[in-house]
Amino acid sequence: MDGRERVLAALDGETPDRVPLALSFYEVNGASLAPPGAWRDDAVDVSFVSFPVSAEEEELRSRAMPHDADTRIGNVSQVARYASWGYRPQAVRDGNPLERAETLADLERFPFPEVGGTRVVESIARQVRDLHERGLAAGGNTPHLGGELFEAAWRLRGLERFLIDLVTRQEMAHFLLDRLAELARRNATTLALAGVDVLALDDDVGMPGTMMIGPATWREFFRPRLAGIIDAARAAKPDIRVIYHSDGHIEPILDDLVDIGVAGINPVQPEHMDAVRIRRRYGPRLALWGTVGRQTTFAFASPDEIRREVETRIETLGRAGLILCPAYDIDEPDVPWENVAAFLEAGAAL
Repeated sequence: MDGRERVLAALDGETPDRVPLALSFYEVNGASLAPPGAWRDDAVDVSFVSFPVSAEEEELRSRAMPHDADTRIGNVSQVARYASWGYRPQAVRDGNPLERAETLADLERFPFPEVGGTRVVESIARQVRDLHERGLAAGGNTPHLGGELFEAAWRLRGLERFLIDLVTRQEMAHFLLDRLAELARRNATTLALAGVDVLALDDDVGMPGTMMIGPATWREFFRPRLAGIIDAARAAKPDIRVIYHSDGHIEPILDDLVDIGVAGINPVQPEHMDAVRIRRRYGPRLALWGTVGRQTTFAFASPDEIRREVETRIETLGRAGLILCPAYDIDEPDVPWENVAAFLEAGAAL
């Protein structure tokens, strides 16, 4: 099996020749993490394409580049995207571009970024073909402000204001989420037309021990819109596989995710999600993409500890429906290459 075949088998609940490996659920250049000559192109089984950026966003990226080692608000691409939406997380006040909106008309005037078109499909399709030629599965994320729906909405409105919208200003919440869902449907369709194997949808609705919003609220405001995004992608590419990312605890909505066609969840953080319990409940029909490492593991654990954790995950979760991946970002300067290499070597050997 090549990497693409492994990933698709795992997302279909099957058992590949070995458990597939990933370094994230979005674009991470493994070669950039490794010292010269240490990276092998076959170290992972999946890589992610990137949307081509506008001239404006390219300029914003170049302006952010000198600061990427000193900021914790996001990588260079995220910083540029924040700027294109007018979102300023570093600001003490007025960092959320729609926090002063009081009416639907205020929301209607907001200039949502536009992405898409034939040029974009062709650019992504070339990336997909390159990954397939290298034996890798091609994943894709929609361009967004931290997440397709919940995160984008609260970053635009401010968290407190958007949570109030969900309770007392529901017409504003519905309007904003409809606009975000429309944008996400178009971008998901673009990825599907370009031929990606895996559509990764992203919204942090979980937190330690519970969800940031109640399951009933999630089902009213977010489930139907998330289902619409998945349906749009499947209309363009019926065999596209969908994974859903949320940090924290999201076990109360796993049945919903399965019902609307999600094949796998990420990152299944060990502090907040019991992967063994989830496996017992759903079997391999809900793939687990992640599971390896707590928040400080890759920065502070020893390589041997990481190898043992990889072994434990395979022993307790089985090989079917599993994609091993760090449960936290590893593209930080305090993560030593030796620990990343230990994860990859252990996974490839089992």
